[in-house]
Parts: sequence; structure tokens; C-alpha cells
Amino acid sequence: MRLPLCILHCLLALWLGVAALAPAPVRAEGDDQTQPLDYAAWGEIATTAEAELGSDTVTDARLDELRGLIVDWRAKLTLAQTTNASRIATVREQISALGPAPTGDATEAPEIAQKRKDLGQQLSLLQAPGIAAEEAYRRADGLIREIDGKARSRHTDQLLQLWPSPLNPANWPEAAGGLTDTALRLWGELSTKLHDSRARAQFWNALPLILLLLAVTVATTIFARPWIEAFADRLRIGKTEARRRIFGLLASLGQIIVPSIGMVALSAALIRTGFMGRTTGEVALALPVLGGVVFVAFWLAARVFPRVDVDQAILPLQRNQRQEGRILAALMGVVLSFEALRRLTMDGQNYPDAVTAVASFPMLAGGGILLWRMGRILRLSQEQGEQNGYGEKLIGLLGRALKLIAVAGPGLAALGYVTAGAALVYPAIMSLGLMAVLIILQRLLADIWAVVYPAADAEAENERLVPVLAGFALALMSIPLFALIWGSRIADLSEIWTRFREGFQLGDTRVSPSDFLLFAVIFVIGYLITRLFQGALRNSILPRTRMDRGGQNALVSGTGYVGIFFAALVAINATGIDLSGLAIVASALSVGIGFGLQNIVQNFVSGIILMIERPVSEGDWIEVGTTQGIVKTISVRSTRIQTFDRNVVVVPNADLVSQRVTNWTRFGLAGRLIVPVTVAWTEDTRRVEKLLREIAEAQPMVILNPAPTIVLQGFNGGLNFEIRVILRDVNFQGSVRSDINHMIVQRFIAEGIKLPSTSAEITLGNAGEIGAALRGTGQG
Repeated sequence: MRLPLCILHCLLALWLGVAALAPAPVRAEGDDQTQPLDYAAWGEIATTAEAELGSDTVTDARLDELRGLIVDWRAKLTLAQTTNASRIATVREQISALGPAPTGDATEAPEIAQKRKDLGQQLSLLQAPGIAAEEAYRRADGLIREIDGKARSRHTDQLLQLWPSPLNPANWPEAAGGLTDTALRLWGELSTKLHDSRARAQFWNALPLILLLLAVTVATTIFARPWIEAFADRLRIGKTEARRRIFGLLASLGQIIVPSIGMVALSAALIRTGFMGRTTGEVALALPVLGGVVFVAFWLAARVFPRVDVDQAILPLQRNQRQEGRILAALMGVVLSFEALRRLTMDGQNYPDAVTAVASFPMLAGGGILLWRMGRILRLSQEQGEQNGYGEKLIGLLGRALKLIAVAGPGLAALGYVTAGAALVYPAIMSLGLMAVLIILQRLLADIWAVVYPAADAEAENERLVPVLAGFALALMSIPLFALIWGSRIADLSEIWTRFREGFQLGDTRVSPSDFLLFAVIFVIGYLITRLFQGALRNSILPRTRMDRGGQNALVSGTGYVGIFFAALVAINATGIDLSGLAIVASALSVGIGFGLQNIVQNFVSGIILMIERPVSEGDWIEVGTTQGIVKTISVRSTRIQTFDRNVVVVPNADLVSQRVTNWTRFGLAGRLIVPVTVAWTEDTRRVEKLLREIAEAQPMVILNPAPTIVLQGFNGGLNFEIRVILRDVNFQGSVRSDINHMIVQRFIAEGIKLPSTSAEITLGNAGEIGAALRGTGQG
């Protein structure tokens, strides 16, 4: 029998997913014992395929059969291309060992010339099977593309086929006749069996079993729902909300499983009666699938539009809006089941196009109405959610798309493009169901992760990365399902998978996914070994040496770069990738990259210079340009300096190499401090000098050899002195300067030494005249 189209798509997609997980066939590289292919048989198949491709009468089934044969041959030819690969590599190395062939009038030893000739002939013989296989592979690949192109062309023609309009009343009598014929045909099959004595005898013999199966059907489809809900309430146990959601979801699956068991029992009961004919038997066998579609739709409706208010609803809707959503989602499943039932009973009966168009239109129109209403529900959800949220924007876009399909699908069908209308409405309904399943699965994975690794609070739980990555992986894995739903063939997906497994050409080497996986595994192993060695250097080996911290960091960083380079080199060599063919391209790219990344390369080289010469180390107090602070980290691109304002400044390494850099602590902590002091003009300079020297020598951080120096620097606004001292640790400049200033104030007050006054003296030469004028103004 033929399963409904939507269910068949899902089953085939699942099969494709299982096939994708199967290991790729091992390439026969280096296998010199490969069985020779029967190229004569391949030639006959290819010739037959070419002849039938030129015929317009070849059926789709025949094209699929030919394609399957050619795909099998293409797989064999792919393996055959690597025949004698190891021997060919050995012979090429032997020829390379002989050196370049002489040119012009140059000659070589007869023994070498003969050896070169023999090896050349041997190489040609070894390459012959691979060349023949490659030529046949090209032919097979071209035939597969032609078959796929013809199939797509036919599918396009079907979509653009204009049928009689189902809204034309002139087509209704013919459609009514077709529907009546279908009903009479089904009744005729049943009536014939009812008058068959053997069928009646089978019925009476199986009557107890039939009654039992019918009882199971009634119990599981009608009376089991309250039991399932009560069982689900009992299973909703757990200390956390995530655990309760997991148990609730698992219990709700009974709403699909139990009624489906009832439909299986009903199907078995009908078949056991012995009254089923050809078409009625197909309908009886399809009942579990048709009922399963409805049950899944009801289940999805209850999960997406729950009856009660929940904290983390999929769609933020009011209670009445959720009720409408449940009804719409359930009716969508009913529409799919009825359309599948119509195709099951009417397809293949060679009805006129008018009959099919009129019979299909009610389900298309009903599906369009449901999609329009569902689009409205999604738009309401967007309005009631976060207006600027990314998810809400996607929901709003989906709602607009559903409304567009709801108008375009039935509209095309009304004009006569019934196939095109059906290709819009039914895939849209199935896509909504698949999206709902993906959302439910993603939330289930998030709840499982929350149970295994509990979060501190709800905000931390919402910011977890693993559930998001799991949802992204589910979305990627669902792409083949969406492709099948929207009309892609299994052959198209298998062709994409075949191309993916074959890999791509890199230089003279073909890189397949298995090669890439091997490269990734070896590189990761090398990377981990490098990190472990770096950790041993940083924590165990280098701390026991006399190397300073900056040198240790430089050595650890250099070890990391060397280790990563060798890990990549070993991975490439183990994979067998030959990059010699990319040398010219890589050279050209390096020039362009060099100009484009000139500053980055300059900083990188400067970072290496800093790590080798180490004029600046972590913990140094440096001054570069207008920036002054403590060096925190030195990387290959930049250096981070923490200023005394507790800000972090990122300085490109090129500035540290090309500009003037003052390092206060690189070669010692001792440093000079200058404290300016200004006293009044009337003070004794020698006395002031003596006091300042005593103050400087009294500081514990001041080195007495060389002794502090007191300098009379100038006469700007007073007598300008400078205290010049060498500190044991220049990092204490600020505190020492403050202490010296405090002592200066104390000693100057005690000794009666005055500081210069900040007030200004004004001398007027005509003060008498100004006074007389002011007195005259007062008297007036």
C-alpha cells in the first residue's frame, strides 16, 4: 500500500538521518588487490540510460531505477580511482630520485636512462585503471545530473499545470460523478466480500478476537484520556520545576501512544473480518498512520497552547487565544489526515483533472483558513511579547508568511493551479508541526541540563549556552526534514550527502570529511599536549629557575606557538594533504594579506621582539608617550598597562618598540626623587640648605650614598630650592614626597622660615591726586 505523503516524507528523512550516521566506506587507497570492474556491463547500463533519457515516455519509476543503478556504479568507480595509489606514489618517488631528465644536448648514463624509461612505463600501467575509472565516473556523474534535471523539470511542469477551476460550476457534476464512483467502488469491494462464504466464515471464526480488538479500541481512544491525565499528574513529581516539566512531558506522550494502540487494534480488527478489499484494505492498514497524525496534532496543540497558565509558555497568549490555537492546530491534523485519505482512495484511478481539482479544493480551502487564523494568533503573540525580541520578530515574520500562504495557496487552486496550491498549504501545515516538535525538544534538553547541572537562579539558567547550542544542532538536523516537506526528493538529499562524503580537492589531494575529522582529532591532541607542557613549564619548571617573570612568560608563550604549529604540521602530514599545489596561491594571498594586515603583523613582530629582548617585563613601571603605569600582561599583539588611576590602557607593541619608553624599575628599584621648595626672598639660603639636607637624610627610604643634594635652582617668585635624593624603591615616590613636604612645613614653622606670600603689592605714583579727587567726590 502507499503511505500518506507527509508520513512517507518523515519516514524517509529518518532513514536518511540514520544513513548519515553510518561510517563512510573506507577508501581503497593503497589497495593493489582491488577487483577489476566490468566496464562492459557499465557501458551497457550507461548506454541504456542515455537512450531512455532522450525519450519523453520514460516513467519516473524507471528514472529512479536507473538512477539507483548508476549511483551504485559511481560509488564503485569512486573507489576504483585510487587503485594502485601506494604503488604509484612509490614509483613517482623512484623517478624523482633519478633527478630531472636531461634537456637539449645533455645526456645521462645508459643505466639511468633505461631505468627512467622502465619506471615511466610502469607508472603508465599503474595509472591506467585509475584513469579509466575517473573517465567512467565522469560519465556516471553526468548521467545522474541529467536524471535529476529531468525529474526536477517534470516536477516544475506539474506545479505549473493548469487544471479546470474547482469554482467553476460546470465542473461540479463531473466531480460529483467521480466522488460517487469512489464511494460505489468502496461499497462494491465491501459488498463482494460480504457475499463471499469464505469471508463470512473467516469473520465468524475471528469474531471473539475482533470483539476484543474493538474493545481495546474503544478503551484506548475514548475512555483512556482521563486515566492518562491522572497518570500524568502523578508523574509530575520533583523538587525543581525543570524536573516536573520533564515528567509531565513524558507522561503526556501517552496521549499519542495509547490512542495509536487503539487505532492499530481497529486496523487489525477490520482486516480480521475478511471483508476488506483492495482499496478498503489499504484504508484499514493506513488507519494507524492517519489516526497518528491527528493524535500528534492534538498533542502538539496541548503543548504549544496549554490549557492552564504556565511560567515559560512557548507563546505569550491569553487563555481564550490559547483555546483558539488548540482548536486550529488540532484541525490542521484533521485536514492532513483527510487529504491523505482522499489521495489514498482516489489517486491512481485515472479520474479527470476536474474531479481531482474539485475533490481537493475543500481541504485546500480549509487549510488556508486555518493558516490565516494561525498567522493571526502568531501576530497576537508578537504584540503581547517583547516587541524588540529576536524570537518575537521571527514569530511575527512567520505569522505574515502564514497569512500570505493562506491566501496564495487556495487562490492558486481556485485559478486551476491545484498542485501549486497544495505545494504551499500542506507543507506549511507540516512545517508548523515540525517547528513545534523542535521547540519542545529544545526545551526538554534545556530541562534535562538544568536537572543535571542546577543553576544558582532563574537568570543564570536562562543565560546557559549548552541548551542554545543543542537547539541550534536540532535546527541543523531538521533541515533535511524541512527540505523533504517542501518537495525535495530523497535522491536530492542523498546526492548532497554523497558530495559531502566525497570531500573537495585541495591541491593534488582530495579531502573528505573523514580526513577532516582525523585532522581535527590529531590537532586537538597536539593542542592539549602543548597546553599541558605549558602548564608544567609555568607551574613546575620555570619557577625553580632564576629567570624573571617576564622571561618565563615569554618562554611559555613561545612554547605555545611552536607547539600549535607542530600540531598543525603533524595533523596535515597524517591526513595526507599535499599543499604543494597551493604554494603559488598561498604566496599571492600572503602578499595581499601582508598589505591588509600590515599593522597586525607589525605588532606581532614587535611582540616577539619584546619577548626575546625583554626591555619591558610584567610588573615594570614604565612610561610610554603620555601613559604611565604598571605593565600587567604582554601578548604578541599588545601590552596592557594599568595606570595609577586604576585604568587599563592597551598599547600596541609597535609603540613600545618604535617610541621612547621610560622604564623606572626594569634594572633596579632605586630611583631619583626631586622635591621643589620655594622660600621668601629674605631668608638665609645657607640656613635653608642645611635644614633641607637634614630633612632629606632623615627619610628612611632615602639612600645616603650618594648623599642627598640640595640645589638653589632659581629666583622665580622666591628662592627656589630642589631636594634631590635617591630612593631605595622608586615605587614609593608619592609617599616619600608627601612625608618630606610635611617635615618641611614642620621645620620651617619651628625655625621661623617664611614661605613666599601669594599676595601682590601695588605702588601708585599719583596716590595724593587720587585721594583728593575721591574726597572731593564725597563732599559733593
